[in-house]
Amino acid sequence: MKFISKKIILFIFIIVFTTVNFGSGTFFAQADEDVNKTKKSLEKTQEQLEKEQKELQQSQANLSVTQNQINTTVSLLDKTETEISRKEAELENIEKRIELNKKILMTYVQEMYSVDDEVAWVAVFGEKKFNEYFENFDQMLGVKEKILLAVEEIKKDKNKIVDVKEELAEKKEDHEKLLAVKKSEKNEIVSDIVETQATIGELQKKLVELQSDLLKVTGTSYSAKNIQEAVEYASGKTGVPKGVLYGFLKMETNLGANTGQCTYKKVVEVALARYKSLLKKNKKWQSSIDLLNKREDLFYDIVKDLGYKKDKKVSCSPSSYIGQGGAMGVSQFMSDVWKGYESQITANTGHKKPDPWNITDGVMAMAIKLRKAGATSDSSSAIKKASINYLGAFNNNYYSGIVYWAKNYKNLFK
Repeated sequence: MKFISKKIILFIFIIVFTTVNFGSGTFFAQADEDVNKTKKSLEKTQEQLEKEQKELQQSQANLSVTQNQINTTVSLLDKTETEISRKEAELENIEKRIELNKKILMTYVQEMYSVDDEVAWVAVFGEKKFNEYFENFDQMLGVKEKILLAVEEIKKDKNKIVDVKEELAEKKEDHEKLLAVKKSEKNEIVSDIVETQATIGELQKKLVELQSDLLKVTGTSYSAKNIQEAVEYASGKTGVPKGVLYGFLKMETNLGANTGQCTYKKVVEVALARYKSLLKKNKKWQSSIDLLNKREDLFYDIVKDLGYKKDKKVSCSPSSYIGQGGAMGVSQFMSDVWKGYESQITANTGHKKPDPWNITDGVMAMAIKLRKAGATSDSSSAIKKASINYLGAFNNNYYSGIVYWAKNYKNLFK
């Protein structure tokens, strides 16, 4: 009876053990699947967001160009209208001159008609008097011809001005048509911008939700309050604007949501395989291997001092270019860089053992580095210089993202 009981107990134990293990395996496989699925959704949404942000920047640039064209057209239209008004004033003056010459001419014509009546009487006054009358008559004819010539010249001037006015009227019409077209284009661009901004808002909302989902399945997170307090503190200590810190935090680790998914062992494995392959062609890669080994030793020293396990997650080795992973925490410092900043971090936070995964220490490290890079203002030029210094090279998406979030960081926690 006792023997049977032992068998039964052993059988039950095996069943329970097997069920737990297989159940655990299924659970972790499902968890990994959920993480990968969420990550893919995050990446896809992030790509779509970056695409929309590029389109927004292009639309804003197009809007600026179109507005300049509108301003230029309005200016040309104003000048044309002013010129038309001036020509109309000239025409009015010419009309007055013509009327004046007509009146003068009528006066002379009237005097010429009166001469015919007087000729008969002139003879009685003698030859001298008679000659004077005919001399005056010849003078009147000469004046008449000059007046008629003057009137013709004035009419020619009038015709020229009329032609110019008509040309100006055509130009005005062209300007008005162009202005209408440009205003229509502007309205379309503004409509596109509004639509794109709405899409960006939806994508940002979706990103926040996906980030929340990822944090749930990975079990790591920094609360909004922790992040805000760390940024406030670091900004006050270093003078780096809060917006700039939020911008870099967003682009580096998505506010701490993605501080790394690889162990340092995996980082070394991937990087070393690449370097050894390259070393066969060029001996210069030996220095990269030496640096990799140095950083590995420093990393294990850091995690040991802080009481972490060796498999503490760091950034993976990049797949798009030859480089080393191993960046730690929200600031994404490599181990050798972190060691170089430890004393400065301690001086600002009071933490004797600065921790790359501690939000206060991580943000402080980032702020100190950014201050050294000149990011004590949120101007585009300062951010560009700092982004190059922090990343090691210029990347437009990285830079544009920082600029955007530096100005819109209040939307990060809505």
